[in-house]
Amino acid sequence: MIDEVIMIDIMVDEGISHADLPDDARMRQAVATACAQAGVSCAVTLCLRMAGDDVVHDLNRQWRHEDAVTDVLSFPMQDTDFHFDESLGDIILAWPFVEREASRLGLGACDHALHLIVHGVLHLLGHDHAEEVQAKRMQTMESRAMAQLNLHDPYGKASEKEYGKERANV
Repeated sequence: MIDEVIMIDIMVDEGISHADLPDDARMRQAVATACAQAGVSCAVTLCLRMAGDDVVHDLNRQWRHEDAVTDVLSFPMQDTDFHFDESLGDIILAWPFVEREASRLGLGACDHALHLIVHGVLHLLGHDHAEEVQAKRMQTMESRAMAQLNLHDPYGKASEKEYGKERANV
């Protein structure tokens, strides 16, 4: 898949500096790489929003009944019978939370955000990690996508203990 067929509406909430975020090209590359790992080779459209912790906290409480902020939320607009001429859905990152989490994990915030975008795209494409078999499959796709992006392995031995427990809650 090439960048020209990735249509991403990128929204950045007030108070979040564009300078701190991954550039548009890297975000598009993360989306394309996640799609390729999921076997999608056609044009896709989605919305990516960088929001404050309070916004994501409210959405998490409203839609997942979890009264806490989390790093990323995905809101699929389609079921498994995909119509790629329509939007796949929305991915929302709690940017302040992502920055703190990245620091705690010893990662750059942009690199961590790219992983969360990959993770979110896979959710929009119907993948989940609720059951062990599903989780292993999704983690394998994420690890492969991250390798293609020349970034860290979020589920490698060094990060498995710390990062794996964080992802289990999303």
